[in-house]
Amino acid sequence: MIGDYFKLALVNIKHKGVRSLLTMTGIFIGIAAVVSLISLGDGMQNAINEQFELLGTNLVYVMPGGSMMSMGGGSAKLSQQDVDLIRKIRGVELAAGMTSKIAKVKYDGQVKYTQVSGLDKDKMTHDLLFEGTGIKIENGQKWFKPTDTYKAVVGYGIGNGDFFKKPVGVGDKIYINDRKFDVAATVSKIGNPQDDSSIYIPLDVAKDIFGIGDDFIVVMARVNAGYEPSEVADDIKKTLRKDHGLDEGDEDFTVMTMDQIMDSAGIVLDATKWFLVAIAGISLFVGGVGIMNTMYTAVLERTREIGVMKAVGAKNEDITLLFMIESGTFGLVGGAIGCLIGAGLSKAVELAAVASGIDLLEAHITPALIIGALSFSFLVGCFSGFFPAKQAEKLNPVDSLRYE
Repeated sequence: MIGDYFKLALVNIKHKGVRSLLTMTGIFIGIAAVVSLISLGDGMQNAINEQFELLGTNLVYVMPGGSMMSMGGGSAKLSQQDVDLIRKIRGVELAAGMTSKIAKVKYDGQVKYTQVSGLDKDKMTHDLLFEGTGIKIENGQKWFKPTDTYKAVVGYGIGNGDFFKKPVGVGDKIYINDRKFDVAATVSKIGNPQDDSSIYIPLDVAKDIFGIGDDFIVVMARVNAGYEPSEVADDIKKTLRKDHGLDEGDEDFTVMTMDQIMDSAGIVLDATKWFLVAIAGISLFVGGVGIMNTMYTAVLERTREIGVMKAVGAKNEDITLLFMIESGTFGLVGGAIGCLIGAGLSKAVELAAVASGIDLLEAHITPALIIGALSFSFLVGCFSGFFPAKQAEKLNPVDSLRYE
């Protein structure tokens, strides 16, 4: 019997043509928004998690400022003394600091602005910030030599021609803040335009051209195998707090493990994603109202039909079930159209992002997402048809048969 109700519902939806399509508009717009937003949000979160896993979970980050929001701001600073202290802490294998500024970069007559980072020339820094994070030196010398001064290592986008009109190769000359540098090497692709357009120069040269002192924007520490990163992070916090003469809770620095950073990023992404989904839910509400309006009209149009059904023995619950299934089918069909539109939109956004060089934005469409969206749209339809169905149930069969 249930199967017959669904068949009858599909026949009625097809018979109403354009009116059915207009009724379902709110549903498939809402479902399309939900599917596209959730798939893109999940895809981005998966891509970010993959990037973090590439870096490794045994890293601890130390940043100036008492919170993630204020890091690098105010008068808080991290110095070489802090790096040296961190290197001596039990469980720390490697530690290195980095300074970074937006600088004017000129190549082949073209001027642009990008991130230029100053890194120490020792092998420890190379192993930690490059080989240890999955970033490779693709072409040129493996790292800065102790005697190197105005040498630069350029990101994948710069070396590949995505940043300047012409690719920048090993041996080429570039100007950073009007100082001439020889390109010593290029690095592998990281996956986002900002990192792939970064330039790395010796730390002492960076201090000179940027006019800064002993000031790191971040210090990275790699934890030895067998040590818990969270425990090492606590030891780092205690050591720096003591050296800075600060009480607990008054830190002018932030210490975070990779797991904590992943959790923080996940919370932000989830909050953003579900906020946007809640906004998309307005379309579903409007779609539900449209279905309810259509079903009330259907009750009036089919009053005589309802009378016939009751006259031949249909029970009140049969009438209610019939109309609720029909309204639920409105939602289900609208949801199916919405899933197709949403999947297409998310894939289009992914392709557009890839074309612009952003690899982190990808659509992650799962069977669970589609089944969930279809189930939700069916329930929205059923709920929207509940009150019209109850109205149909209450019709008197004798009055219904006489209805014109």
